[in-house]
Amino acid sequence: MANSVDPLVNILAKRKQLFHKVVPFDGFNDKLLVMDFTDASPYQLADVVNDTQQFSGFIQSLLQQHNSRYGIGGYAENRTIYSRSDIFNTDKHKAATIKTEEPRRLHLGIDIWGLAGTPVYVPMGGVIHSFAYNDNFGDYGATIILQHQLDTIVFHTLYGHLSLADLQGLKEGKFVSQGETLGHFGEPHENGQWPPHLHFQIVKDMRVMKGDYPGVCKFSESEQYLRNCPNPDLILQMMQYAVTA
Repeated sequence: MANSVDPLVNILAKRKQLFHKVVPFDGFNDKLLVMDFTDASPYQLADVVNDTQQFSGFIQSLLQQHNSRYGIGGYAENRTIYSRSDIFNTDKHKAATIKTEEPRRLHLGIDIWGLAGTPVYVPMGGVIHSFAYNDNFGDYGATIILQHQLDTIVFHTLYGHLSLADLQGLKEGKFVSQGETLGHFGEPHENGQWPPHLHFQIVKDMRVMKGDYPGVCKFSESEQYLRNCPNPDLILQMMQYAVTA
């Protein structure tokens, strides 16, 4: 029996030309650099990732070196950089003090690395599902989750590592229009202590969570999480322009 196509994946693929850009980007003029944070990465990461200032400087110098407006990548990537924070070595949504035998390392979104203050736009109309300031080292920092409906399918988009000011005045259920400015890339002190970037993720079922949903899972749980979080490039439509160093 042939595998059935995920209804959400199918409808997003059909409407891919209708979504608004999530960040300012011109595929014909702006260079987009693939950033690899796996064991196979060409970067010397061990000496910089544990220091947020050095890590941020490294990202910016890499973009400048390759004349790139953004760095991008990471969906379904098994990343070594999460060893920088204990939050990925615990069951975050249980008790933060309980260590797990298997750390969380598999990334469920796409990261767009750039300058703090970069605007983030709403790709399609929806409502504010929830928002939160996840202020742990290595966490999302300021986070907004939108709920959308296409035909009869309800799903969500998650925006992590935003500016704390972007949470001001938000209310659950508030309508947001396609193309509206939702937020901005946050500075490290407000984005979970990461170099400025956007974590963008599609989540089908939020499973009663609000203001938060795992952006990184255990490899042993990858099948269920990847099924619930399809490739964000279905909306972004940016990876086709990305080049490797």
